[in-house]
Amino acid sequence: MNFVFISPHFPHTYWQFCQRLKQNGVRVLGIADTHYDLLQSELKEALTEYYRVGSLENYDEVYRGVAYFASRYGRIDWIESNNEYWLAQDARLRTDFNVRTGIQSDHIRSIKEKSEMKKYYQAGGIPTARQTLASWGLDAVRAFAVEVGYPIIAKPDVGVGASGTYKISSDTELEDFFSREPHAEGYVVEEFITGEICSYDAVIDLQGEPLFESMTVWPPSIMDIVNLRLDLSYYVDKTLPEPLRQLGRRTVKAFGVTGRFVHLEFFRLDIERPGLGHVGDFVALEVNMRPAGGYTPDMINYAHSTDVYKIWADMVAFGENRTPEGKPYYCAFASRRDIYRYRHSHNEVRARYSGEMMMCERMPELFSAAMGQQMYTVRLSTMDEVKEFINFVHEKQQ
Repeated sequence: MNFVFISPHFPHTYWQFCQRLKQNGVRVLGIADTHYDLLQSELKEALTEYYRVGSLENYDEVYRGVAYFASRYGRIDWIESNNEYWLAQDARLRTDFNVRTGIQSDHIRSIKEKSEMKKYYQAGGIPTARQTLASWGLDAVRAFAVEVGYPIIAKPDVGVGASGTYKISSDTELEDFFSREPHAEGYVVEEFITGEICSYDAVIDLQGEPLFESMTVWPPSIMDIVNLRLDLSYYVDKTLPEPLRQLGRRTVKAFGVTGRFVHLEFFRLDIERPGLGHVGDFVALEVNMRPAGGYTPDMINYAHSTDVYKIWADMVAFGENRTPEGKPYYCAFASRRDIYRYRHSHNEVRARYSGEMMMCERMPELFSAAMGQQMYTVRLSTMDEVKEFINFVHEKQQ
């Protein structure tokens, strides 16, 4: 089996996908724009061959890389990056090389554009926030605000995370948005829903069935964390609530997902929303057809005493999961920002949680706006311990 892995060096933990593929007997062929000497040694060992391009943004260069591998090793069976940024290019390469194990170009809008996602949610009978398009103009969006009530949320139709997102609380702020945002026509506008964000993280096989499922609980507003420079914490739960399991599976079916690691986001309502649900019900936010970002796959491993990199590679190589799970835990992440002074020093955190600490690292600059500069990840047995850990890390000096 020939697997072309696009950008296998980023995020830097992705060498594990490549290594597990190799362990399963798959030939892994890498394409990226980084000099070979700068690749991690573990990634070098996992790759059969590496093709360097001047820029991954240059489709013709990447196309030539895939063509080179096809001429050298024969038919390409998989093309994948597991990276949100390259989803559309991955799909285009698969279509051009007739690689059927993955999303094709004619289906990419449904997973990249929030406006298109709504259609699939509705077709699957999955509750989701009401939405309109900013391209319909100020008057239309103002009428939408009257219908759903302020505040409303404006965010890029194509985008990841909280970047470029606006919370709009009045007609005046809405007018300011249209006058100041140069790309307003590319935005969607949604009713404002509050509650925890719970993700359904799963590895889906080639028949659209889950091989592994998990839930991660995120703070209510990543936008506020970025804009207000708040401390971040989140955790992987030791269990998956049955209502979220069923909604996650229905969403997978509605979008026709096969052969992928997915990260599907839902609100867990904190107040009753007529037409959407009661307190504690799950409401769809958006789909992400790739693993959760940052170190979340590693956290899922720690929480479920398993190896999701291997589970994914098992799906690719064998069409099934051959990797067991062990004892369940909570795995909690808490990070700090260099601009604040905390009550407990870095060394105090390390000492107190030395037996539970799974990761302790400086965050890459690319992630620091949302995730801070210093992270701590621990594995714990109870929710009370999770709360205590987060408070200990985040408590500020008076």
